[in-house]
Amino acid sequence: MTIEKYWQFRETRPGVHLPDIAKILNISPFLADILVRRGFTDVREMDAFLSPRLSRLTPPSKWPDIPHAAEILTDALVQDKKILIWGDYDVDGITATTLCLDILEHHGIRAGYHLPHRHAEGYGLNIPSLEKMRDEGYEVLLTVDCGISNLEAVARAKELGMTVVISDHHLPQKEYPCADAICNPRIMPKDRTPCRELAGVGVAFYLMAEVNRLLAVRMQHEPYQMDLALDLVALGTLADLMPIAGENRLLVAGGLKHISRARRLGIAALKVVSRVNITAEMKSTEISFRLVPRLNASGRMQHADTALRLLRTKNHTEALKLAQELDSLNTTRRSEEEKILQEARTQAREALTKYPSSLILYGSHWHPGVIGIVASRIVEEFARPTFILCDAGDHLKGSGRTLGDLDLHGMLTEIAPCLISFGGHKAAAAVNVARDNLERLRHDFDACAAKHLAEHPQRQKLLIDGEITLSQAYCAETLAEIALLEPFGQKNPEPIFASGELLVERHDYLGYDQKNIMLTVWEEASGIRMVAKGWRMAELYPPSTLAGKRVRLAFVLRLNLYRGLATPELEIKDIHGVAESDETKEHP
Repeated sequence: MTIEKYWQFRETRPGVHLPDIAKILNISPFLADILVRRGFTDVREMDAFLSPRLSRLTPPSKWPDIPHAAEILTDALVQDKKILIWGDYDVDGITATTLCLDILEHHGIRAGYHLPHRHAEGYGLNIPSLEKMRDEGYEVLLTVDCGISNLEAVARAKELGMTVVISDHHLPQKEYPCADAICNPRIMPKDRTPCRELAGVGVAFYLMAEVNRLLAVRMQHEPYQMDLALDLVALGTLADLMPIAGENRLLVAGGLKHISRARRLGIAALKVVSRVNITAEMKSTEISFRLVPRLNASGRMQHADTALRLLRTKNHTEALKLAQELDSLNTTRRSEEEKILQEARTQAREALTKYPSSLILYGSHWHPGVIGIVASRIVEEFARPTFILCDAGDHLKGSGRTLGDLDLHGMLTEIAPCLISFGGHKAAAAVNVARDNLERLRHDFDACAAKHLAEHPQRQKLLIDGEITLSQAYCAETLAEIALLEPFGQKNPEPIFASGELLVERHDYLGYDQKNIMLTVWEEASGIRMVAKGWRMAELYPPSTLAGKRVRLAFVLRLNLYRGLATPELEIKDIHGVAESDETKEHP
């Protein structure tokens, strides 16, 4: 099932003189045009965006709730109370836990940590593990990337006499847990919160920066150099698909430099198994495509401890061994994902005949570690809010994704009576549901989705930053200027351009499984030929549909490095056909 994408061109503002902006900022009118189309109205704002300096970060003391939480933690630590860091099994939670451990270790504090097992424990705090940790002597509990929804578990920790500080970024339920302090930008005062969309590791960064400062003063020694933790912040922020704007843009930009230098042995080893040169500069898209999935594979397929040990190891041999283990787990994950995806596709086609506005798909044998990825793939293909469910003991658990501006977490709030529990964000969420309630969930969620889609129709659309020729696309200066927009991510995506009319001279398959396509396209006006690659597009575009045809491409620009040669090429995002004329145009 192919959903035709609508190309929406970003609009420029009338009366804007691009050469003037370009001259002031020492950039080209081409880049100035992209900035204007993306909503920038002030030259100073543009300059700040193009120069993301760490000096622009908001000091931790200026964040609501963080100074209070840091004081509570520091008081407990200087009293030599035993502290436990409770994280999550995804990259955001793993990096946040690593960051806390690194900083406390610098101050001579040996903290414990707990990353729950995805299959045995599930997300967030749980009472049995908390009670076990209390029996082991832990008096202080610091959560990272979790805790805001665990009212009963936090209440139990307080009953056990623990000091509890919650550091989280997920949306809360109606009530807040009875912790000693809560740091969550989602519930901080809007008018005083510099960034409400930090990742869990971002919240941990600001909290621990203040703890670091206080410990250095009270223990009278040098503070930890906080910029050394930015590689972790960048990994977690990109992995959790947080908006790369404001504070997040500054944090990720600083982190990319440390990932490129690979000072951390685990990151160096991860680059090696990802077939990236250890000292090579890495863009945000490469990190999301190469490093993040391997780190995530640990918690998805086995236990997140493997990824955390990789990020913390000081031993070269151990780093390479752990990185190879993650690489192998990622290969297994990809295989499992493809099997589930094929089954989910078949189920989706049938399910839409009964519930046309949403998809709730279930497989008893589906692996819980990959259902979130499959949900994303199904949304891309079928353009419906989707949950993929699997077995979880005596009930079902599911991971959901949505499309466009639909608020998935808000929709779940409306159908909460048919769920055991739920949590997450606007674009991604998790649910637990009783087996007997599966059909009710399908009915209620579809009715809810139908209502929201009627009020706010969603289309599979591509935001296009402008139309460019192949002569522009092939120019090295064009790629260099686009790089100034880095880091890319949510709310700052890679620029997508539209081509004019192109002729597909050749259609080849790419990859051993022949799921990708590689086109040779020719532009008559310039006479330039370029390679265009489309990932997972082979089923949609067999040779008979493209070879010898005239098309328009929506694409991002890439630089293909092969045997020391750097060649610009196109990465296809969508293809629109061009109506054939009576005369076939000749070309050399």
